[in-house]
Parts: sequence; C-alpha cells; structure tokens
Amino acid sequence: MGVNMKMIQQMQNRLESMQRELAETIVDGTAGGGVVKAQVTGAREFRGITIDPSVVDPDDVEVLEDLITVAIQDAMNRANALTEEKMGAVTGGLRIPGLM
Repeated sequence: MGVNMKMIQQMQNRLESMQRELAETIVDGTAGGGVVKAQVTGAREFRGITIDPSVVDPDDVEVLEDLITVAIQDAMNRANALTEEKMGAVTGGLRIPGLM
C-alpha cells in the first residue's frame, strides 16, 4: 500500500486539528427569511436560537415551532457540509468510519 506509520500519524494529527477547528466554528441556519436563526458548531453541537420578536404570535405557536425546527435543520445541514468539506480536504476524500 505504501502507507507508512509516519504518514498515518501526520494524517491523525491533521484530523485532530481539524476536529478542534470544527468544534470552534459556528454555523448559522435560518428559516422564515431570517426571522429564526439557529447556531450549531461544525461538530454538530447546538449552540442557540434567535427569534425576531415580530414573528411571535401567541395564537400561532405551531408556526414558530416549525420555523425553529427548520432553522435547526438548516444549521445542522450546513455543519455537516462543512465537516465533509474540511475532513475531505485532510483525508483526500477517503471515508474513514467514525470520523464523518
């Protein structure tokens, strides 16, 4: 195969560095034209939600719940795309179980 231990160690170090970077990167997801915003890290950890007060209608909580769900899903999808992009650059597109 031509892969030696030094190359494996270098790749492992780069992967660990990339995972730390992803954990510190905040990704925003939005819904309703930006009135609901969710934040997750590149490591897919939910960080928070912001809701524009103009969309809060006490008579229609279901709409707000739907917007929150969509915003979180959008943020998670963006975090997943970021992870695949960053990890793919390190692994050369090689899918390593447990990393992505």
